[in-house]
Amino acid sequence: MESREFHIIAETGIHARPATLLVQAASKFGSDISLDYNDKSVNLKSIMGVMSLGVGQNADITIKADGDDAKEAIAAIADTMTKEGLAE
Repeated sequence: MESREFHIIAETGIHARPATLLVQAASKFGSDISLDYNDKSVNLKSIMGVMSLGVGQNADITIKADGDDAKEAIAAIADTMTKEGLAE
């Protein structure tokens, strides 16, 4: 199991476009990947799950991955977060 915390810096938080990019990044991996926010956990491969959390600016989230490619999955998601200016 790999996990990493992120602090959301984007003014709009994780809205439709960045959520789609994160889901696409997560879907490339075989690992089970979840996004935890406010004591709720959703599958990061589910756009509806991610959108249902309503993650806003200044939120702290945790991404967890469990599987053979967990380390690579976390790295790819972190890369997506950074490229899109979502988190630090």
